[in-house]
Amino acid sequence: MSITVEATYENGVLKPAEPLPLEEHEKVQVTIHPASSAIVQAYGIMGWKGDAETLRRLTEDSEFDPEDDL
Repeated sequence: MSITVEATYENGVLKPAEPLPLEEHEKVQVTIHPASSAIVQAYGIMGWKGDAETLRRLTEDSEFDPEDDL
């Protein structure tokens, strides 16, 4: 069985956003994939021709904040 759930890392512990269908003390393997921002997840439907990392930098990096120019 394989499942995917969202979790938050707090104080050294991964906390799932929902209950898991596991038996008490059941051993599992965990693979971590940090969540992407919503803009990076949606870049394909925006018609963006560049890569996801460049778009992430443009939308999230304060270096490119247009309000700084005001």
